[in-house]
Amino acid sequence: MSAPPFTLVGFDHVVFLVDDMAAALRFYGAVLGCVPGYSYPALGMEQLWCGAQLIVLWDVSHPGGEGVRPAVAGGRNVDHLCIATSPFAPEAMRAHLAAHGVTIEQEAVHGGARGIGHSFYFRDPFGNLLEVKGPAQYPDGRG
Repeated sequence: MSAPPFTLVGFDHVVFLVDDMAAALRFYGAVLGCVPGYSYPALGMEQLWCGAQLIVLWDVSHPGGEGVRPAVAGGRNVDHLCIATSPFAPEAMRAHLAAHGVTIEQEAVHGGARGIGHSFYFRDPFGNLLEVKGPAQYPDGRG
């Protein structure tokens, strides 16, 4: 088996599905002390800084949340976990995942706690969605 074409850096962000954005913002701000981050009102998405990482709140009741799995009672409301990595060559990542029989669900360039970088989305053997995201290819404005 091939070795990963990257070095783990840590978690970049986690996405929580919510159905009451105001209550979610109050909780993460007042209870945990998270600081407002990026805002994507057209998507019904707010991002909060939790140290150097982001907690992303995605309102499934917002019209921009179409296609998002609905929040489920009992706390099963995590969309995906993003793992930050060292730089990698996209072709090496594709080959590595293929060598392990992992199906890529999406490949994209997305924003996160470290800026906008190359991402691969795939599932673990239990159905959890993971995003592996390289470092910023260019900054996204955080100063």
